[in-house]
Amino acid sequence: MAKTTKKKTTKRKATRKTTKGAKTAGRNRASSAEPSAKGKTLVVVESPAKARTISKYLKSGYAVKATVGHLRDLPQRELGVDVDNGFEPKYVTIRGKGKQLAAIKRAAKSANAVLLATDPDREGEAIAWHVADQIGSSAQRVLFHEITPTAIQEAVRKPLAIDRQKVDAQQARRILDRLVGYKASPLLWRSVKRGLSAGRVQTVALRLIVEREQQIRDFKPEEYWSIEADLEAKQKRFTAKLHKVDGQKPHLPSEKDAKAVVDTVAGEPFIVSSVQRRQRRRKPSPPFITSTLQQEASKRLGFSARRTMRAAQDLYEGVELGSEGAVGLITYMRTDSPRVAEVAIDAVREFIGTHYDAKYLPAKPNHYGSKKGARAQEAHEAIRPTDVTRRPADVKTYLSQDQFRLYQLIWQRFVASQMTPAVYDTSTIDFDVKQYVFRATGSVPIFDGFHVLYTETKEAEEETTFEDLSPVPVLDKGDEADVHAVTPNQHFTEPPPRFSEASLVKELEGDGIGRPSTYASIISTLRDRGYVTMERRRFMPTELGETVTRVMISRFPDVFNVEFTSLMETELDKIEEGELGWQSVLQDFYAPFAKALESVDTAALIREAHDVGDIENEPCPECGGKLTVKSGRFGPFIACTNYPECRYTKPLNRDKVPDKPTDEVCQECGAPMVIKTGRYGEFLACTKYPECKHTRPIPLGVSCPKCGKGDLSERRTRRGRSFYGCTRYPECDFSTWYRPGPDTCPSCGHVGAERRVTKSRGEYRRCLKCEHEFTVEEETPAQTDA
Repeated sequence: MAKTTKKKTTKRKATRKTTKGAKTAGRNRASSAEPSAKGKTLVVVESPAKARTISKYLKSGYAVKATVGHLRDLPQRELGVDVDNGFEPKYVTIRGKGKQLAAIKRAAKSANAVLLATDPDREGEAIAWHVADQIGSSAQRVLFHEITPTAIQEAVRKPLAIDRQKVDAQQARRILDRLVGYKASPLLWRSVKRGLSAGRVQTVALRLIVEREQQIRDFKPEEYWSIEADLEAKQKRFTAKLHKVDGQKPHLPSEKDAKAVVDTVAGEPFIVSSVQRRQRRRKPSPPFITSTLQQEASKRLGFSARRTMRAAQDLYEGVELGSEGAVGLITYMRTDSPRVAEVAIDAVREFIGTHYDAKYLPAKPNHYGSKKGARAQEAHEAIRPTDVTRRPADVKTYLSQDQFRLYQLIWQRFVASQMTPAVYDTSTIDFDVKQYVFRATGSVPIFDGFHVLYTETKEAEEETTFEDLSPVPVLDKGDEADVHAVTPNQHFTEPPPRFSEASLVKELEGDGIGRPSTYASIISTLRDRGYVTMERRRFMPTELGETVTRVMISRFPDVFNVEFTSLMETELDKIEEGELGWQSVLQDFYAPFAKALESVDTAALIREAHDVGDIENEPCPECGGKLTVKSGRFGPFIACTNYPECRYTKPLNRDKVPDKPTDEVCQECGAPMVIKTGRYGEFLACTKYPECKHTRPIPLGVSCPKCGKGDLSERRTRRGRSFYGCTRYPECDFSTWYRPGPDTCPSCGHVGAERRVTKSRGEYRRCLKCEHEFTVEEETPAQTDA
């Protein structure tokens, strides 16, 4: 035991030494460029990119530092909430953020004043509150919704107090999510398998996908028929559809019914019985809010919600525009409100008046109201360009492909929102043929209006509108149309479509589940956990996802449902508005939740998650005793009831994963190696096992930044936690907690970077050699813009 402890201590020291050696260059570079706050006003923001942009707009009397997301949170390995003492949270410094927090504390001590300029939402307010709590000074809050010189300087001149109600709302949400995740997830570990998670909102989103899939499976198509008349008048062909039968909506369930209609109207004249003509106007859509941006980016650009928010974050925090330096191109991207500042409306109206014909500029500005229930981020503006005169083409060379396409979408939508409506001439022509009415509808655009710049994208299942209709000839009552054919068409009713990212976001928003700022993380979690897959850009639940849904809903029907989740969002809004206390909301939730937890029968839960009926009816193969289900360290299993006399056990539904061939060769005997899957994941093993028991981790395709000779591979600590180290260990002891990937650093050119994810920044990379942080563009789907 002593030897083991000594070896472990030695390795830790070596690891610290390695990390220090590998990161010296990057730390020296960072410290040399780090602004001193002595005698200055310290401004604290969330991201380094935002810090660089803001530094450019402030005078020399300011120093700007970034928290790089949250600095403190609930602990990872314990509940961290004292439910018996008013749900008092226990906050700890997030692993890896100690140096960041210490640097901010040092800077605050030497600064004249501290301004907390984190993002203007609940998460940003919470980060500001944690910073203020740690530095122990009279820090003040500054708010701006766009990173422009005017907005920043105005905010700095008018500092505020931290909004404690907003902090309470964020804290309540965090504790709610921790209570559900920490208490409910172990039920999945015991009944399904280790490593699964249950989330207060994610489980409800998963439920929507699973229930939609069940609707599709249960759907029984019904046959019906329609009748179309192929007509011609004034040298124009058009179609009239059967609209009424004896004044009622037609119901033709069989070919026989349809043929009877065709036979009755055969040879009959089609004479116009009525004509309705009118102009219809299509008003422009409001500028984007978070949810509509995610929906439209999904439909038009093929972006995931996470990809959309990552590009939007970059555009908000600032992009280098040549000699201009870093410039924030859009307003804050987490908002529920389509409101636009009057100064921005004046600017866009001036732009439209200058660059478009006068008919595209309405006499008065267009104003848009928020949807019912959208209260969380109403203080913000809609998502718009910070400077409408900065057209997409002007900045294209400075932006990545994702940034450009998203900026173009935001810019076009915003400018179009202040243009005149599109105008259509619509016609409805009825033909009375005996007891039947055939109707032809059509529209002709007579003024494109805002469509000169922007048209929304539609998915296949979305309803057809008058804008989609083909033109029909101009006819009057009494005119006759030539009949080319009257055709019956067979149809079958169709099940509801599977959710796309756009339609799922729309459903979540409509049901009041989560908030737009959380949709990206909800969807990412479902995919990362293997609960859903994407097929033709539509969500399909996996067998695991369906099992998780079944288990959670069976035990917590009042927690994981749409109505309750929506109610909780409303109550969180009320906490922010001061109408409810955060502790009372938590107490109302936790009392019935704790009662449901106490009543859970693990064995019954396992039987619900797995089909074990046949197995439990079989005798024990070793002693002939009765078999039963149990749960252990590694999940559910079958065991003999005669334990401890009989120790027979069998993993439950743990299918053997087939070995995968590789080009690797065993270093000990020269035989081919295969990829096997064990308790802790995949590894390389010799095909001559058990004669040769050589195994080694799978290389990640990244060379070791310390020795340059070995590759980095995934390994496990004694407690099962993953880390990544050199395959030449113990000769080389380099290691890191973050998964490396073969990404090329744009700063030093080294191939190899840690893959990191934070709530504020999303996914990004940190170079293993110089610690430079950068983002990597995702592949764009093979799809053209609409």
